[in-house]
Amino acid sequence: MPTETAPVDPARHLIRYAGRSPFTPEVIARAAGTSIFTESGRELLDFTSGQMSAILGHSHPAIVETVREQVAHLDHLHSGMLSRPVIELAGRLADTLPDGLDKALLLTTGAESNEAAVRMAKLVTGKHEIVSFARSWHGMTQAAAGATYSAGRKGYGPAAPGNFALPVPHSFRPDIVDANGALDWRRQLDLGFDLIDAQSVGSLAACLVEPILSSGGIIELPPGYLAALAEKCRERGMLLILDEAQTGLCRTGDWYAFQHDGVVPDIITLSKTLGAGLPLAAVLTSAEIEQQAHDKGFLFFTTHVNDPLPAAVGNTVLDVLTRDRLDERARELGTMLLGGLGDLAARHEVVDDVRGRGLLIGVELAGEDVLGAGGADRLGAAITRRCFELGLHMNIVQLPGMGGIFRIAPPLTASDAEIARGVAILDEAITDAVREL
Repeated sequence: MPTETAPVDPARHLIRYAGRSPFTPEVIARAAGTSIFTESGRELLDFTSGQMSAILGHSHPAIVETVREQVAHLDHLHSGMLSRPVIELAGRLADTLPDGLDKALLLTTGAESNEAAVRMAKLVTGKHEIVSFARSWHGMTQAAAGATYSAGRKGYGPAAPGNFALPVPHSFRPDIVDANGALDWRRQLDLGFDLIDAQSVGSLAACLVEPILSSGGIIELPPGYLAALAEKCRERGMLLILDEAQTGLCRTGDWYAFQHDGVVPDIITLSKTLGAGLPLAAVLTSAEIEQQAHDKGFLFFTTHVNDPLPAAVGNTVLDVLTRDRLDERARELGTMLLGGLGDLAARHEVVDDVRGRGLLIGVELAGEDVLGAGGADRLGAAITRRCFELGLHMNIVQLPGMGGIFRIAPPLTASDAEIARGVAILDEAITDAVREL
């Protein structure tokens, strides 16, 4: 007779790579649209678009068809070869951006695109120092990790020399205030650069920032801040690099978040949303900067640079975004989502703030000043767990002394009903978690 065997731990042979965050309790079998399905048959609403990437939802028919056709025709080439999908995507990306961002390099991940951008900035300027926000997340490779301050710095030895942190202009939790108690971001920015100038050895190369900090807690830059930051860069001969991994390509209701501020960066990096969940990233800069880099022998030769298969997917992503006017849809759904979450905040004292733009929204929970030592972290974990049980996948950013901020970023293809259902589940999960706390 067959003997029963103990169930196999699906993570038994996996290295845990997310700090102390656990894997989700169920194995995922498939995904379609805004839904993820577990091996046990449960359906979860995906309010993180995978890893903040699947802006067209999962298994979008146009993406599936592109992959099927392209992989059978032309998938991968020697890195020195060019293909039609690559040439087409480079031109089309340039057409979505302001004049002056005309040259593209196609890569695979956000960290890789930021690595290339920083490497280019250092080569062109002849300098090596990089400035980024104190809650930044730009990746886990060398230069990207050096510019990342929200996590992952402790225990790995010295970072690359010349990295400086700039205070985050957090309007909801201001550190430097004016006479009315509001964030005095101009004074904060001046003081930040006073400290950077004091520490610099005279080799400031670039400032690498997100126009809306995501892992830092969904923090929008105040109106006028990005223009003032660009001026600080110009005064010091620095390049301004904007990381639009999560904000680019209609997520915030504009094609790019920086367009909200009327500022054109020297270099922009894209990833996540560009491949709609597949590994595709890009660096775009001016013809002048590209020429200077080329003249100095710019080298960023990777196995999958300018691969035709992901480039073909990128072209299809642009097709769908344009055809379905998903920038407008993101604004519509964002207004609906903000309204629903605002009503939820009015009913739950443990919700401190709701903020964001388009379909990149943050819900900040009360901190330890309200819930006591450790209470905020327990509440955030309990709400996340209860959401999963009720059929909603949520991501929470835990920050020291705070209850954490839920990062809500559903696919741009979500329906009104799915947005409403997600808010209702979150409402129920908060109620249940508070009752058990």
